[in-house]
Amino acid sequence: MLAYLIRRLFAAAVMLVVTVVVVFCIFFLVPKWAGVDPALSFVGKQADPASVEAVRTKLGLSDPIYAQVWHFFKGIFVGRTYAAGGDVTHCSAPCFGYSFRSEQAVWPVLTSRFPVTLELALGAAVLWLVFGVAAGVLSALKRGTLWDRGAMVIALAGVSLPIYFTGLLASAIFVFGLKLFNGEYVSISDSFSGWLGGMILPWITLAFLYAAMYARITRATMLEVLGEDYIRTARAKGLKEPVVIGKHAMRSTMTPILTMLGMDLGALIGGAILTETTFSLPGLGQAVLNAIRNQDLPVILGVVLITSLAVLVANLLVDVLYAVIDPRVRLS
Repeated sequence: MLAYLIRRLFAAAVMLVVTVVVVFCIFFLVPKWAGVDPALSFVGKQADPASVEAVRTKLGLSDPIYAQVWHFFKGIFVGRTYAAGGDVTHCSAPCFGYSFRSEQAVWPVLTSRFPVTLELALGAAVLWLVFGVAAGVLSALKRGTLWDRGAMVIALAGVSLPIYFTGLLASAIFVFGLKLFNGEYVSISDSFSGWLGGMILPWITLAFLYAAMYARITRATMLEVLGEDYIRTARAKGLKEPVVIGKHAMRSTMTPILTMLGMDLGALIGGAILTETTFSLPGLGQAVLNAIRNQDLPVILGVVLITSLAVLVANLLVDVLYAVIDPRVRLS
């Protein structure tokens, strides 16, 4: 077990470095091949040549990609100083870059917005797991019935309807129409009831999309598992149906569900852009959208790194849970 975790952690670290290198190449190397100076993204196209050269020197954009990547990772642990002549800017550790457009380090931006995104992702994940898996299991057990067809129609609608449609529709009905929720984000430290009222609709809207997909996958997997020999053996031994479904069938059914959860939850921690924008949630998704609009590359790079790390950690946890849920799986 320990050897497996060490190998996975090493592989995750390598993958994280590769991701950062690829992002650096996209931001700072590919534009050069296209004849575009990356320094213009930091000073604007109307800047004079002296300003462009000062920014290039200050950010080290003339260095090779491997040197830029090294300075970036070094700054995470010991901080970084950006200097060009007498213009010096210090970024304290952990330094995930410095935004010269907003004149602030990237790390405080990430830490201030990360809790909002984490609240959104975890709350929605609980909802879509409970309702999506339950609907899929019931549809498989009641295959061909009115419940099965109705649940799959709702699931199809959930997959087909975009979040910005269901989100705006939910706000129009429950916030402006029935006035059941305030429709504004409130920090949980300020007011728990206000926070809960502001998060319910984003949770439901985001969970509606994912619950639909999980219901369809659960139904298909459960139908396949119910035809396996060990399920027929369990029934032949006289085990009660809840035991057969809950103890035997659900273990195999949860394997693909966990795989999807690791990918989806890890990606959402990097920011649910549509949901956060629709409900004006100050999370990472909204931050990266603003950064894209302003061409604020350090913020984009910081969010990409957080997203990659979240996906890698989530998948590592999923691999470990495989051995807990499915006895046929052994870590080696």
